[in-house]
Amino acid sequence: MMPLAQMAEAVLRTADGREKTALSRKLAAEWKAARADGHTPEIGTADPPMHPARPAQPELLSPREVPRRRPGSPQGRIALLHAVAHIELNAVDLHWDIIARFTHIPMPMGFYDDWVKAADEESKHFNLMCDCLEELDSHYGALPAHAGMWRAAEDTAQDFMGRLAVVPMVLEARGLDVTPGMIDIFRTAKLDSAVAALETIYAEEVAHVAYGSKWFHFLCGRDNLDPKDAFHTLVQRYFHSPLKPPFNEEKRAEAGLPPDLYWPLAVAD
Repeated sequence: MMPLAQMAEAVLRTADGREKTALSRKLAAEWKAARADGHTPEIGTADPPMHPARPAQPELLSPREVPRRRPGSPQGRIALLHAVAHIELNAVDLHWDIIARFTHIPMPMGFYDDWVKAADEESKHFNLMCDCLEELDSHYGALPAHAGMWRAAEDTAQDFMGRLAVVPMVLEARGLDVTPGMIDIFRTAKLDSAVAALETIYAEEVAHVAYGSKWFHFLCGRDNLDPKDAFHTLVQRYFHSPLKPPFNEEKRAEAGLPPDLYWPLAVAD
């Protein structure tokens, strides 16, 4: 069994989305099996690319150039599923990247267990979205996508706490806010497969946000930092706009994010 950091790098250097997620799930299963047998696998070191390998399609555009479609139309629903697929593929790479990029910082084995599990689930989510697109005679890569998705990873490539603050505790927490509305769109359209897929994503993303909060608070405790002050400082440094309400306060609380953590960073809606 190769060291975990090298597993992570192998996923990051695989371009095709289906191949990337198949490798991700295979390696996650190997890690989980080793841990279940009582082994402590080697973490090792890696040389992760600054930009993960990606397929030739979709074309990546700046946010302002991505066409906007009405979510109530068939084309709009396809565009929404495509956007979620793109988010999930980025999440696969983000979760393996946090493993590969920060091996110089000693962490408990539970940290690696959590992020391997999250990467495995994001791989499942990407495939669920691809299946939904194919059911509607489309596919991932058929539409242009947001080029800025990897910006948080670039900005925090040298800052472990910044990565935890911005990716799970801001970006993934935003998913908790907006996914119920997406589920309603597909329920209204009677697209049961998409509803079931998004409900799976919604349920499992709570844990990913919780992993971020747990390990962010762990690092704050280790360095004797106030978590709220540290979070506000890092989000203002690395996240380039105010947080946008409305917030899903119930699910955020379930994930370990109290309101005084994020409301001071919000813009009035």
